[in-house]
Amino acid sequence: MLPLICPLLFVTRLMITASASDHTTNFVFNGFASANLLLDGMATVTSTGLLQLTEPTDQDMGHAFYPYPLPFKNASSAAALSFSTSFVFAIVPRYPDLTGHGIAFVLSASSDLTPALPSQYIGLFNKSDQGKLSNHLIAVEFDTNYSPEFDDINNNHVGIDVNSLRSVYSASASYFSDGVGTQNLTLASGNLFQAWVEYDQFECLLNVTLAPLELKKPSVPLLSSFVNLSSFITDYMHIGFSSAVGSFPASHYLFGWSFALNGRDVAIDISLLPRLPIIITTPKSKLLIKYGLPAIGGAMLVVAGFATCAFILIRKKIKFAELLEDWEQEHGPQRFSYKDLYIATKGFGEKEFLGAGGFGRVYKGVLPRTKTHVAVKKISHETRHGMRQFVAEIISIGHLRHQNLVQLLGYCRRKGELLLVYDFMPNGSLDRFLFDKPESMLDWKQRLHIIKGVASGLFHLHEEWDQVVIHRDIKASNVLLDSQMNGRLGDFGLSRLYDHGSDPQTTHVVGTLGYLAPELTRTGKATTSTDVYAFGGFLLEMACGRGPVETKALPEKMILVDWVHENWRKGSILDIRDPNLEEFSAVEMELVLKLGLLCSHPKPSCRPRMRLVMQVLDGDAALPEELLADWNESFAVGNDGFADLINLVESAFSKSVVSLTESTGKKTER
Repeated sequence: MLPLICPLLFVTRLMITASASDHTTNFVFNGFASANLLLDGMATVTSTGLLQLTEPTDQDMGHAFYPYPLPFKNASSAAALSFSTSFVFAIVPRYPDLTGHGIAFVLSASSDLTPALPSQYIGLFNKSDQGKLSNHLIAVEFDTNYSPEFDDINNNHVGIDVNSLRSVYSASASYFSDGVGTQNLTLASGNLFQAWVEYDQFECLLNVTLAPLELKKPSVPLLSSFVNLSSFITDYMHIGFSSAVGSFPASHYLFGWSFALNGRDVAIDISLLPRLPIIITTPKSKLLIKYGLPAIGGAMLVVAGFATCAFILIRKKIKFAELLEDWEQEHGPQRFSYKDLYIATKGFGEKEFLGAGGFGRVYKGVLPRTKTHVAVKKISHETRHGMRQFVAEIISIGHLRHQNLVQLLGYCRRKGELLLVYDFMPNGSLDRFLFDKPESMLDWKQRLHIIKGVASGLFHLHEEWDQVVIHRDIKASNVLLDSQMNGRLGDFGLSRLYDHGSDPQTTHVVGTLGYLAPELTRTGKATTSTDVYAFGGFLLEMACGRGPVETKALPEKMILVDWVHENWRKGSILDIRDPNLEEFSAVEMELVLKLGLLCSHPKPSCRPRMRLVMQVLDGDAALPEELLADWNESFAVGNDGFADLINLVESAFSKSVVSLTESTGKKTER
């Protein structure tokens, strides 16, 4: 989804313990014996302090909500506030091998969910309101049922739901263990788990983390998704839990719950939690045990032997199963097998993990046959444009050959994932050498060399290749460094192609705030000019050593392009260079800063083409500095202008989410 930088909200953190009579924004329940909750359906608090949402009966549901609605939006900006919550739960099925339905943490405009249905609807929606934007309901589901109608990935998953049970993002239940990697969990096992749900109002990032109760919170979340809750919630929201049972009954229990609005939730005291009740099952017939089992046992051993062999073969086949359709045969060698990529990355192990972003996780690997070092990126299917068209564009981009572009070697398609295979860049991404006090600081000579390299690569994409390639996500983190510290533009997952001389088509707004051209949020057309705007932001962050938007900076310094422009007007443009640079050429630094401003011009007609950018950097053409005097203040981003741009982006993002929710319910682009 589109990562929106939410407006700054300065709210004092209130740290008090919840009671039955206080209307607070922070509370912790170590057991629910004294909790004053709104309960309906099967939900009840047991004598030992357990919150039991469902009983092991058929076709019913239960809800438990905090008794008061909470103010989830900033009064002045109407932006969703940060929150964090954790809770301990257990799902106990009546029959161990027959899992029923799950439990969900809920943010809802209403605490009355009685019109909802049980079974696969988990007590959240019914057939008529499923998928409607008017629901104003966000849920994190811990689901133990596979529902094809909602595109569930399996019967043991965690999903983020927005007004619909078609999760915008989901993953199999698991947790990340440092030094070990991904560890699978079985939700309907009767074991106790702790879950953490956290929303950052500044990054609009929703994280979901899961772990067994006895372990501390993992350092890597299970789900991490950019979603602007401001578009989906009302000023006041109810928080609570929902659960349901269907044909296979189960009990859903909550042992403790902690919540904080605009702050960190208090840790749950595990030592104070109530115990899980002992589940007594009806004993089997003694006659069956005495006479039936020995007779059946012999036959079962023989059958089990054959079944085990078949299971191992089938499981291995399923493990490496891929999606391969007839139209993909034409791509030939550029299609990698999932098995080879699995072996290359050592099963996508944590030791091979390079980093994660809004689109997926990246792993390093060595291909087993050629011993080629590669980087493998796992992303979600591009449902919006059609997989066939998307793969065709990826393969076309794979034919690009340029010394300043990361080579896209091919792809693999499997289940709900698309895997892109790139050349491995040993020095990683450029932002590691610019921000957060890097161990190795780039000097000015290196930075200028990288700038010229990226400009050359972008010029090749725009003007030299057979088709025009619009990158759509140019920034320091998408510039990789090879063994010689040459800058190479990478990550073509958002790129689009069109013929020279043709008119670009309107598409969904994607990219990163701070690099998005003002006209893009209004027209939806990504062009070479919008790429040049992002390249301008890249030039400024290379010269200034900071990102295009710094939410913690002073208001006049928050938006980098405005800060540079203001200093240019005052004649003090060199004052905002990266203070960590000890030696630099004042002439070159001023040229890069002014060129960055020109590329970031609010008017597309004033931005240079990449051919002119190359000529200016090489000293073969003069910088048309007079165009900077035509800076259109109505587009400038600063103070009120920043809020206007936020509203424009949020509006475009909301329209994108609406169309997707109504059509597929799938995860949107960033």
